[in-house]
Amino acid sequence: MTPDDPAPTAVGPEGQGGTPLKRAMGPKLLLLFIVGDILGTGIYATTGQVAGKVGGALWVPFVISFLIALLTAASYVELVGKYPRAAGAALYTQKAFRVPFLTFLVAFMVMASGLSSASAAARAFGGDYLAEFVDIPPTLVAIAFVLALAALALRGVSESVKTNVVLTLVELSGLLVILTVGAWAVLGGEGEPSRLTDFEADGTGFALITGVMGATALAFFAFVGFEDSVNMAEETHHPARTFPRAVFAGLAVTGTLYVLVALVSSLLVDYRVLEDSSGPLLEVVEAGGLSFPPKLFALIALLAVTNSALINIMMASRLCYGLANEGVLPHGMARVLPRRRTPVAGIVFTAALAVGLVSTGEVAGLGDTTAFLLLCVFAVVNVAVLVLRRDRVDHPHFRAPTALPVLGALSAVLLASPLADRPADVYLRAGALVALGIALWALNRHVLRRTAPR
Repeated sequence: MTPDDPAPTAVGPEGQGGTPLKRAMGPKLLLLFIVGDILGTGIYATTGQVAGKVGGALWVPFVISFLIALLTAASYVELVGKYPRAAGAALYTQKAFRVPFLTFLVAFMVMASGLSSASAAARAFGGDYLAEFVDIPPTLVAIAFVLALAALALRGVSESVKTNVVLTLVELSGLLVILTVGAWAVLGGEGEPSRLTDFEADGTGFALITGVMGATALAFFAFVGFEDSVNMAEETHHPARTFPRAVFAGLAVTGTLYVLVALVSSLLVDYRVLEDSSGPLLEVVEAGGLSFPPKLFALIALLAVTNSALINIMMASRLCYGLANEGVLPHGMARVLPRRRTPVAGIVFTAALAVGLVSTGEVAGLGDTTAFLLLCVFAVVNVAVLVLRRDRVDHPHFRAPTALPVLGALSAVLLASPLADRPADVYLRAGALVALGIALWALNRHVLRRTAPR
């Protein structure tokens, strides 16, 4: 993150280089990590809002989002194979453009996307899933939820792969329940197949296109998470060989599940009912005719959104800590608890922002903000992979067909544009977060100039 690009890590055969981190992840564990990172709040909480934008043809935005995610995933896979280091989009931006301010913006937008995602999860936690157990004002629950996760992070939450595997299996079990309920209902003659081709976007022609684009932009929130996996590059065996299979397989698994869940949801529940619920998949369980305890499914959903929020708060706080250590955020934000060795300043800062965010919108708006911020980052990464084609490395790695990053950049820009018909508050929220980052960057530069030896 400094003006001079950091010296590259020594890399041996297949990207297996020198690193102080323990290489503990093989293909199966990496695949489960990716699936667990993608699953969560997006499908459990925003399905109804996507349905409200597109109607009964709920599966269409998820198919389009899956294809767009694949385009950008190809760029990430090429870059992590070339540079198997734990820095992600910021590293690729710095290597490609060598503009420290742009690198900072990309890193801060990744951090901000994690916070808006955690806030969306917090709002989802306080919605209809929790209402199965207790009736408490959602905003109050969301704030308490963020503070509780921050307290856990301060104590040192285990980030072991085994924990992630357990939570991933819990998340998967909930979606498998939905598919089982759907199969039971269809075999019993239930459901309305005519809904699957029913587009309810306002108007026709251009209005229909922008309506579908808006639904796709929100559905894209369900696929974010695969980009986080590149930060595990230094802890993965043979990353240049392992990542292509794991990332594409992870997206294939989640994409298939999402499309099937969307089909089942539209078959069994009218899109208006889904739109009005903050726990849309609970509506599907209750409409399916199969006796599955709603409270048990609600518990599974609560665990799924909790996992999403915790991962994002941990990621954002550590990215804040890293930016402070690199000298691009005020140094005090790198403060660590002496005994726990957790980034206390980063956790407090990110938790405070998340608490502020939960008061600015509902699940759909916060999820759309996450997608918008990451689409901007993805546009930069897709261009970076083309720029870095001139940089040769001495080990084999995946190379995406040139058309994929080109289409990835164009699709990211298109979905981030006003043509996606997203509410103005999404742009205002994202702009406020970026403006805060720029203000911190400017403040830090001012302090460094005043304290620099003359």
